[in-house]
Amino acid sequence: MAVPRLELNLVRLLCRCEALAAEKRDPSEWRLEKYVAALEEMLEALKEQPSKPAPEMLNEYSRKVDFLKGMLEAEKLSTSSEKALANQFLAPGRTPTTTKERVPATKTVHLQTRARYTGEMRSELLGTLFSPQESSATSGSGDLNLRKRTGLGTDEKQSAAELDAVLQHHHSVQEKLAEEMLSLARSLKNNTLAAQNVIKQDNQTLSHSIKMADQNFEKLKTESERLEQHAKKSVNWLLWIVLIFVCFIFISMILFIRIFPKLK
Repeated sequence: MAVPRLELNLVRLLCRCEALAAEKRDPSEWRLEKYVAALEEMLEALKEQPSKPAPEMLNEYSRKVDFLKGMLEAEKLSTSSEKALANQFLAPGRTPTTTKERVPATKTVHLQTRARYTGEMRSELLGTLFSPQESSATSGSGDLNLRKRTGLGTDEKQSAAELDAVLQHHHSVQEKLAEEMLSLARSLKNNTLAAQNVIKQDNQTLSHSIKMADQNFEKLKTESERLEQHAKKSVNWLLWIVLIFVCFIFISMILFIRIFPKLK
């Protein structure tokens, strides 16, 4: 089966967007945002075509487009911590876009952006902690500078440990949220199964009731026909009896008149 031309164009543009996302771009770069907007339009048009791909492929295309869109939105945030947190909630593609790729390009981009935002967070934190100390280090002697550098190294290790602790805390919070979502999904599944069983039992009861109602209706119809026939038969016999009785009275009156003549 031939691949639609729209799908080929979408795959080519998606490969181009993944390549641009992997590169280091200037803040004034506008092509990737325009390309992602065009990807969304092409994906919506592809979903409406009669010869659209399988639902699994459409879901994979949507996943990659949503990842690129979320990455662009994360880059517009003000602080590196917000960017890193938003980047952690992004879901890259699961399968490669082309056969030449061994690992999905969106997954590689996701790892690169995570490492970049983590480095920016570490740089911002270290710069905030050590900027006053660096300004005062230029006015001291060589021994004092050496001691301050040693202190800076110690503080740098402490700040790095604090940053790792913060990242670990965010990671634990995400794991806890994931566990809560998983438990909610399980409870929702159990409730859905219970409701499905109740509905199934109600459908069986309703089907049995409908079947019994049909049987009772058939029996009632049969008995009604029998009663109607019986009523017709009884009416016919009563009519004949009345006619015979009237004829008997009439004949009796004639005989009575014949036998007993009129008195003079």
